[in-house]
Amino acid sequence: MVNSGYTAVADPDTTAKALGREMPVSPKFAREVAGMIRGMKVETAQQALEDVIAKKRPVPLKRYNKRVSHKAGVGPGRYPVKAAKAILGVLDSAAANAEYKGLDVSNMAIATISVSRGRVIPGHMPRAHGRATEWNQDTINVEVIIQEVE
Repeated sequence: MVNSGYTAVADPDTTAKALGREMPVSPKFAREVAGMIRGMKVETAQQALEDVIAKKRPVPLKRYNKRVSHKAGVGPGRYPVKAAKAILGVLDSAAANAEYKGLDVSNMAIATISVSRGRVIPGHMPRAHGRATEWNQDTINVEVIIQEVE
């Protein structure tokens, strides 16, 4: 079997998939955004991500949230716009794939969403006295599988 890049196995008749590779986004924020929309219906998730981009809805931070101010009704949270835009793009792609297959997008939910670290793009920043500091760019791989719900 050829490695397709997906970690989960899905029935091609009732699901649609999309991958986002090596997107220059913070892995921590991408995981938090993915955790927020996991299990949601596709349209609800798209609206939630648009609200995060518009800074109307905070993303709750589950881990590494010390000294993060609380947001109303959420607890410690932030507005990771870049991560939300990246994941929204992959989710829109999965929805378009479902539509192309002839599936009803309004009746689909996110069955699987996973975020893993991609390559690190190396870089450096010049410092005083001829020194330099690593200034690398983290990337992520996002996998989304949406499935029809009864």
